[in-house]
Amino acid sequence: MINDRLKNQLEFLVEIDKMKSVLRRTLIIDGSRRENDAEHSWHLAMLAMVLEEYSEREINISRVVRMCLVHDLVEVYAGDTFAYDEKGYEDKLARENAAADKLFSMLPPEQGSEFRALWEEFDEAQTADAMYAAAMDRLQPIMNNFLTNGHTWREGNVTSDKVLNRMQAIKKATPELWPVVEYIVNTSIERGILQK
Repeated sequence: MINDRLKNQLEFLVEIDKMKSVLRRTLIIDGSRRENDAEHSWHLAMLAMVLEEYSEREINISRVVRMCLVHDLVEVYAGDTFAYDEKGYEDKLARENAAADKLFSMLPPEQGSEFRALWEEFDEAQTADAMYAAAMDRLQPIMNNFLTNGHTWREGNVTSDKVLNRMQAIKKATPELWPVVEYIVNTSIERGILQK
């Protein structure tokens, strides 16, 4: 017999397994299939750990990794919204808040509150930890898009100005990585895989 706390935690863990079925528009780097939310979150956490030295501000990498792992959990219910889908962003906040209410309430109250706070902090991107996590969340898909010949950009008719605008989080939190963004964008335009 297990207690209610453990029962709730196990049910939550089973529920978030659904992240493996939430497909993003981005392909995995070998181009063979679309990436799922769980893979994205794992890769994002790894980027954050490996590139920590490029953060402009002092960060708590443990908190950043936790944010990276929590940031897309709500997509279990809300679905993934393509980064350049203006229509999808109209109700994104409402969908994700409703999903957060449902998902995080499955956990014991103090854990649910902690996870929700990390998710909200990531979304607001105001603290050093959240700004860095958001920068990594931008860097991961731009790398994947570049290495898959602009698949998602071409599919979504994305222009370079939109990409550069979205990548401002990288410039702000990790300015040393900004030349990587410029190289990717300029090279992608030259190769015809990103519209000017």
